[in-house]
Amino acid sequence: MIPPRAGSPETLTSAASARPSGEEPSSVAVRPSLAERVRLTAVELAPRPEHLPEEIEWVSEVPAEITGVLLATEWLDNVPLDVAVHTEDGWRYVLVDPASGVETVGELVSLDDLDWLTEWWPTSSPGADGDPDRAQAWTGAAGATESGFRAARPAEGSSLTARSRPGCPETPHSDQRRAEIGRTRDRAWAGAVRKIQRGMAVAVDYGHLRKSRPVDGTLTGYRAGRQVPPVPDGSADVTAHVAMDSVASAGAAVARCAYSLVSQREALRALGADGGRPPLSLAGSDPAGYVRALAAASAVAELTDPAGLGGHWWLRQPVGIPLGPAVAR
Repeated sequence: MIPPRAGSPETLTSAASARPSGEEPSSVAVRPSLAERVRLTAVELAPRPEHLPEEIEWVSEVPAEITGVLLATEWLDNVPLDVAVHTEDGWRYVLVDPASGVETVGELVSLDDLDWLTEWWPTSSPGADGDPDRAQAWTGAAGATESGFRAARPAEGSSLTARSRPGCPETPHSDQRRAEIGRTRDRAWAGAVRKIQRGMAVAVDYGHLRKSRPVDGTLTGYRAGRQVPPVPDGSADVTAHVAMDSVASAGAAVARCAYSLVSQREALRALGADGGRPPLSLAGSDPAGYVRALAAASAVAELTDPAGLGGHWWLRQPVGIPLGPAVAR
C-alpha cells in the first residue's frame, strides 16, 4: 500500500531535483522511479518479524488515505460470521460450544441477516415464509459478537468460531440446510476500500458465487497446516469460504466503480503464467536453465490448479481510476 507522500505516483518531481548534481537545470517534470515511489506496509495483528527489512512498515490496522494498491490475501475468509439453520419456524442461528464443538440451535436470525440471506444465498427450496427465493443455508462459522460466538459444523474449505448459550437443547439435524451469513465480510471489505483515495483494492480468497453456493458449507479448521474439525477453542484457525459476489457488491457501493471478479487461474494466465513445460531442447543447450524453467512451470501449475490454489477468486476493485487499464496485462 502506498500512502500519499512526496514522490508518490501522484507527485511529479522536477528534473532539477531528480538529476545528478552538475547537470544543467531543467524545468521539465519527471516521474520518480518505482522504487522511489513505493512504500510497503504490512497490516497484521501478529508481532513484527525480527528480520523484516526496515523499509517495510508493520501496523495492526489498515492505514487511511491510501494512494496505491491494497492487497488482502486470504483475509476475508477469517473475518468472523454467523451461521443459520432452517427450522420449521424460520431461520435460526447455529450455536457451538467452544470447548467441545457441540452444536445447538439458537434464536431466530435478525431482520438484517434475513435480508442478506434472501439476497445472497438463494435456493430452489421454499424458505421460512414459503417464498422459493428465500435464502436457505448450509454450514458456516462465526466469531465473537455481543451475544458471544456462533458457528457451525466441519466442512471443506475456510474459518470462524462460537460459544453456545444456556437454554438451547435442540441439536441441528444433518439434513437441515445451513447458510453462512456474510454481512461481516461485506462490512470489512467496504471499510478497507473506503481507506483508498485512489488506486486498487485486490482480495484473493477461496469463495463461491450466488448461483453455486456450497451445499454442505465450507467451515473447517486448520492446525499446523493440517485440516481439523472447526472447534473454536483457540487451538486452530477456523475458516469459511467467502461469498465473493456479495463482498464485491459492498466494495463497489463504496468505490462507485465497476469491479472485476475472476478465478486465480484466469488472472494468472492473463498475466502470461500458463504453467507449460519448457522445451526439451533447452535441457541439451542449457541444463541448469531447463531445471529452473521446469521449477517455475511447476510453481505456476500449482498456483493455477483449479482444484487447489487456482480455485482462489481475485476481486479487483478500482477506486478513482478506470477499470480497463487497471486490470489490463
